[in-house]
Amino acid sequence: MLEDELTVSTRERDGVAIIDLFGDITTFAEEKINNAYREVTNQGARFVLLNFRQNDYINSAGIAILIGIVTEVSRNEQKLAVSGLSQHFQKIFRMVGLAQYAEIYQDEDEAISRFKRLT
Repeated sequence: MLEDELTVSTRERDGVAIIDLFGDITTFAEEKINNAYREVTNQGARFVLLNFRQNDYINSAGIAILIGIVTEVSRNEQKLAVSGLSQHFQKIFRMVGLAQYAEIYQDEDEAISRFKRLT
């Protein structure tokens, strides 16, 4: 049951690979998130956006998964951003240091606009 609490999809918009995350980010999310990240990387993504617009829950295991993504993004010389986080999770991302490696935007449009300025 718990494995079904997250749906992950990928799409491209204006040269940015977007990974949409719908549901809870827990230990059960690891394979789905990592597979989506590998998919966009294999397609040559330079800019990756994790879109959290449909998330209510991220636990410590979920944070660990995201730290792993940050490590891979750095290794692959990509740029990472996140959008759609609640104020609560924005604060947590800053507290655990994720905001140092992934810029936080209110929404997808703001993140896409920023990425466009980097190209």
